[in-house]
Amino acid sequence: MKVAVVQFPGSNCDYDAVHVLKDIIKVDTELVWHKEFDNSDYDAAVLPGGFSYGDYLRAGVIAAYSPAMKSVKEMAEEGKPVLGICNGFQILVESGLLPGALLRNSCLKFVCKWVTMRVESTSSAFTSKYRKGSTVRMPIAHNEGRYFVEDEVLEGLRDEDQILLRYVGENPNGSLDDIAGICNAERNVVGLMPHPERASEKILGGDDGRTMFESMLEWVK
Repeated sequence: MKVAVVQFPGSNCDYDAVHVLKDIIKVDTELVWHKEFDNSDYDAAVLPGGFSYGDYLRAGVIAAYSPAMKSVKEMAEEGKPVLGICNGFQILVESGLLPGALLRNSCLKFVCKWVTMRVESTSSAFTSKYRKGSTVRMPIAHNEGRYFVEDEVLEGLRDEDQILLRYVGENPNGSLDDIAGICNAERNVVGLMPHPERASEKILGGDDGRTMFESMLEWVK
């Protein structure tokens, strides 16, 4: 198995993702510049957090038109796992691979803290090894993480079991329905606001995020 971590101008969690995949999960992983990304060599892709293109127009919108996203869409259509973390989630939404929008936090401030979430679905490429209903802790770090979608689409996400994670106890950004992560109808494309790569080693404060990457391995196998 071979995984690509796609690097955009302004990515800043790219090396974190590479470290977890290569050194912790022990999977062949390459950091690939977005203009050089070709999906034919990879079995999965991760779009890391950061500030792609400085978030100058709208978080993730410029990166959504990067040459890399054509290959990412092809991977998604082929059923390969695609994970967007934080800014990567914003890119997936802006490119149309996931529904909805990510708006500015309701507190109008950048929020960086550990949060508790409940696992709502284990049917996706990145949540299959969790136990449904269990709680997990991971850090968030974003200014535009408030998930919003039209009512009829929200009902569809609920009915089709596409809501993966919900905030518990505290909603740190005002997301609709406490949503912290979703997947597409085919279950292989996942977008998250929390950072699993920052919660994959106990020395960092917890390793609940590691299960996301282990789930990816199981899905591909």
